[in-house]
Amino acid sequence: MTSLDQRFAEAMGQLLGPDFPRDIALAVSGGGDSMAMLTLAHNWTRHWGVQLHVVTVDHGLRPEAAEEAAMVAEECALLGWPHTTLSWKWEGQGNVMDAARRGRIEVIDRWRGEIRDVLLAHTRDDVAETFLMRLRRGSGVEGLSAMQPARVLPGDAPMRLLRPCLDMGREELRHYLRTLKGRWVEDPTNEDPHYDRARIRRLRGLLSEEGMGTEALAGTAQRMARAREALRARAAQVWREIGQEDRRAGEILIPRDGFAAVERDTQLRILAGALQYVASAPYRPRSEPLEALLDRLLSGGGDPLHGCELRVERDHLRLFRECAALAPGPADLGTWDTRWRITPPEPGLMVAPLGEAGWCQVPERPEGAPPFHAARSLPSLWKGDRLVACDALQFGPAPTATLEPGRAHNLESFLLSH
Repeated sequence: MTSLDQRFAEAMGQLLGPDFPRDIALAVSGGGDSMAMLTLAHNWTRHWGVQLHVVTVDHGLRPEAAEEAAMVAEECALLGWPHTTLSWKWEGQGNVMDAARRGRIEVIDRWRGEIRDVLLAHTRDDVAETFLMRLRRGSGVEGLSAMQPARVLPGDAPMRLLRPCLDMGREELRHYLRTLKGRWVEDPTNEDPHYDRARIRRLRGLLSEEGMGTEALAGTAQRMARAREALRARAAQVWREIGQEDRRAGEILIPRDGFAAVERDTQLRILAGALQYVASAPYRPRSEPLEALLDRLLSGGGDPLHGCELRVERDHLRLFRECAALAPGPADLGTWDTRWRITPPEPGLMVAPLGEAGWCQVPERPEGAPPFHAARSLPSLWKGDRLVACDALQFGPAPTATLEPGRAHNLESFLLSH
């Protein structure tokens, strides 16, 4: 039987090889999965000479968290690796576990510096549990697909999340630690029925008795992931054939006839991808409102969703940023709405959506300019109440607003990767 050390080395080779980076970060909570990953990574570095940087995020949700972070720091000191504890505080809104997961990634991203790769200790059990949680929500192929072994987050210096333990089971990793006399802590929230994942873990015991154990669930999630790739390729192909993207205005034009002629899943993928792409949102819109919006669009009506607006025009569906979702800010910060690179021609300007006030200050609009309802959300520079520049309407000095180079090159590329 292949040892866990060998399996970890093979996974790292597939994720990183053949040229390994000099430095890798590990997110280690102190639980059994992440402490086993720390030990596996430590043993692996003996052969490859990679420098490990360990980080623990204290979410402040349990009084024991600080002690657990200190335990991780002690183990790292024994192994000879630097350790950092980061803090994150919940604002009390939304789902606490989802907020904690997103917050953890955000603080690690700010901490990592020039390190690109961050290892996460997700296992085959996590794949099975996530599958069941999303199945309960009525997710489609996208939601039911297994976690990706590697995921690149957007940005100028993108962070890459790597999951080298996805083909390993939770009990395997704990057995590995017990054999090596390793330490770990058990998070009591894993048994707390107030949390979805804890209830799903209890359900998995019953399902396993009926032949729906971890292997079966994770295997189905993997097959869903293969289907996802094929469906993504189909959506990108259709978009390449029918779609139009105006990068100057940051909007998407979907030909009505061509869109109506393709199958519903492809319609939903193009629509979801366009919404996420234009809004620079980290996640896709949820299935139910997305399906409802598609029905309205096909019937000739439009609505806002996911920070975007959609209008049905004679030949196209026009998708653009929702003006109400945008807030003004100092132009010298350099970035606006996470996707526009702002280059002010003079200091002291503000960047804001064009709005009706800006539209009225543009005496002549170029041919092919966005109509009023879409132009309201265009990035524009202001000095008090006076409009200084709006590139998309060829008003004022240019260029002052360009799409961030760190974004996907175009919607086709985005559809292939999201």
